[in-house]
Amino acid sequence: MKNDDRQSCFARAKRVVIKAGSGVLTGKDGLNLPAIRSISKGITALTDRGLEVIYVSSGAMACGMKKVGLAKRPLELPKCQAIAAIGQAGLIMEYEKAFARYGRQVAQVLLTNEDLSNRKRYLNARNTLYTLLAWDVVPIINENDTVAVDEIKFGDNDNLAAMVAMMMDADLLVNLTDTDGLYDKDPRTCDEARMIPSVHKITREMEKTASRLPGAVGTGGMSSKVMAARKATCCGIPVVIANGLKKNVLTDLFDGKPLGTFFHPNAQKLCSRKRWIAYSLKAAGSITVDAGAAMAIKKKGKSLLPGGIKTVSGNFSQGAPVDIISETGELIATGLVNYSAADIKKIMGQKTSMIPKLLGGKPYDEVVHRNNMVIMS
Repeated sequence: MKNDDRQSCFARAKRVVIKAGSGVLTGKDGLNLPAIRSISKGITALTDRGLEVIYVSSGAMACGMKKVGLAKRPLELPKCQAIAAIGQAGLIMEYEKAFARYGRQVAQVLLTNEDLSNRKRYLNARNTLYTLLAWDVVPIINENDTVAVDEIKFGDNDNLAAMVAMMMDADLLVNLTDTDGLYDKDPRTCDEARMIPSVHKITREMEKTASRLPGAVGTGGMSSKVMAARKATCCGIPVVIANGLKKNVLTDLFDGKPLGTFFHPNAQKLCSRKRWIAYSLKAAGSITVDAGAAMAIKKKGKSLLPGGIKTVSGNFSQGAPVDIISETGELIATGLVNYSAADIKKIMGQKTSMIPKLLGGKPYDEVVHRNNMVIMS
């Protein structure tokens, strides 16, 4: 894919994930209803053009806080979950009314990271979304904050949108925020800040520059949007960050107007299963490998054998996702292990021929097979 094909990415797109953040959907008195109506109108216009649209919406916390009369987000988890439960009902009701103006139906889909880390539930969620799209119903997705705890949270809806885009093999991810795009400096504190219209490669410096200051009700910031863009583009999905408060922003984008910051995708796409391994699973532990094993994995596409393993961290079972790390601390790959942590400790540093003697049997030569591994470095 050429680096100058922003317009062709929009022209070819058939399935799109659109995400709107709290900065767009939140007003002084709770929800920003004009923004909700404007985005609903824009999504309807895109579906009228034949596009399949999956919508990831923030706003439940803002709606709930308004209903219970809170000025700021509480710190206690039970209170946050209760507010989300109150607000989610009001949020989906406003979308129902907004889309009904254009004869469109919507469906509420609440997800946790646990739903996507379990392969069966991941496939079930994907099939449900495919069915809704086939029925011409707009799926409106949010994190299930009512039950989510730190261990199973996506972290923010930027990450959720990227994971949904990967799960659904989307052609494009549009992230609507309250700024015009990604800037080289924080535009709130620097008058000389300039917007970056196009990004071919997300660098560490760019990640550092991206603002980490969340809004009053949001949990993300520009940093989380850049990290979400990294995930999506690594899987071959182009991303644009644009101002969701601008009138007709969605139709303008698809009409070819150069709004926002466009992140060019990697030319090579990961298959669906490897996307799931790389980005939907949380590592249960890590394996540190020597320089030879690191080179074999990165450059030669080899599986991980016990001989190259130096240390094992975590108490994981067979089939668990683990990070594979170099001795210098670089994350090389993520993969599913063929042996438990306890068994790997017994065979690490040994030749594969020693596995039967050390474990009483040898179901696999590989600790992590190349087919169950995704290179991350």
